[in-house]
Amino acid sequence: MNHFDIIIWGASSFTGKLVTEYFFKKFGSNKIKWAIAGRNKEKLEIIRSEVADKKIPILIADSFDEQSLSLIVKETKVICSTVGPYSLYGSLLVELCVKHSTNYCDITGEVHWIRTLIDRFHEDAKMKKIKIVNSCGFDSVPSDMGVYFIQSELKKLNLHTKEIKMRVAGIRGGISGGTYKSLNNLLKEAYKDKDVFKVLKNPYGLNPIDKMEGDDKKDLQKIIFDEVSGSWIFPFAMAGINTKIVRRSNALSNFHYGKDFTYEEAMIAGKGLKGLIKAAISVLPLAIVSINPNSFVKKFIDYFMPKPGEGPGIKNREQGFYNLRFFIKLKDNSMALAKVIGDRDPGYGSTSKILAESALCLAFDDLPSNYGIVTPSYSMGDKLLKRLRENAGLSFELIF
Repeated sequence: MNHFDIIIWGASSFTGKLVTEYFFKKFGSNKIKWAIAGRNKEKLEIIRSEVADKKIPILIADSFDEQSLSLIVKETKVICSTVGPYSLYGSLLVELCVKHSTNYCDITGEVHWIRTLIDRFHEDAKMKKIKIVNSCGFDSVPSDMGVYFIQSELKKLNLHTKEIKMRVAGIRGGISGGTYKSLNNLLKEAYKDKDVFKVLKNPYGLNPIDKMEGDDKKDLQKIIFDEVSGSWIFPFAMAGINTKIVRRSNALSNFHYGKDFTYEEAMIAGKGLKGLIKAAISVLPLAIVSINPNSFVKKFIDYFMPKPGEGPGIKNREQGFYNLRFFIKLKDNSMALAKVIGDRDPGYGSTSKILAESALCLAFDDLPSNYGIVTPSYSMGDKLLKRLRENAGLSFELIF
């Protein structure tokens, strides 16, 4: 029998602290059985003193030590992980979750790492009837659950989609040191290993090996005028993970959205010359952070970026938001629109709530019998959608 319902792994990270705070405000120390865990006891005690109390248990383990990690994994129904870069620190933890039949969720956006998990553990996790659910944050729940919501609502009306184009209409938020470190690590691995680049560039890089065909194109890499939104658009940094998660959801569901269904993402800059200038200015940060991670210029930029454990303050998190618009083309070529809106900054205020509710969903809800290395929508469906609407500050709306 498990001693805990949920263990927050990496509670001393920036996002881990926010998830810990969310759990304590919601449950205190006695409504559910939960604990915080990590490598550094002193840091965990500081976090606990700041956002919880001494009744919350602290568990100590190391990401590379099988014995200590196993003791934690065996103790709980669900591991909720915030320890990135996941390709550096997450593989053994997932392996042990599969070995000991423990459900798992995280907030990784590291496509190449998820690919390795699929190849190594998907079949074993299916056989053991457990759910390993990646990308349970801003990447990629609003996109994945947004498409799931649209498809579910349209099916009720016996309508079928041809394509969905998601456009980020508005967004405000900052970046944490942990996220920046994960991005840097991804770039280093991509520059070092051509196979990583192949996974990143393949629109179906996360699909089952026998389901990697379709009409989806590579993610947008330039500024173009977009007929569907009537605006200049430019690349969206999260499209590389979000689009692949949505396509994996479709493939895992035996193409519930349709074998010919296509999906893409981009950011709206606006109309006319003003929109074009805004797009040009907006792509500069993307270009800067994407340069060779071993170059002098990149190391100079790194010096000024937040360090692990640092991130946007509470005011910035509460004033942040995102507004996603989904332009839907139906089989008869008619159009519809859907909106997904988040009430906090995407990377932290919203992500921490989404991750916490995903962990709770895995621990307590009656979920579909979909197991393996699975996506948020495929693994948790309507139950997660309900939690996001009621507890995580997300709204979903379909408009004709």
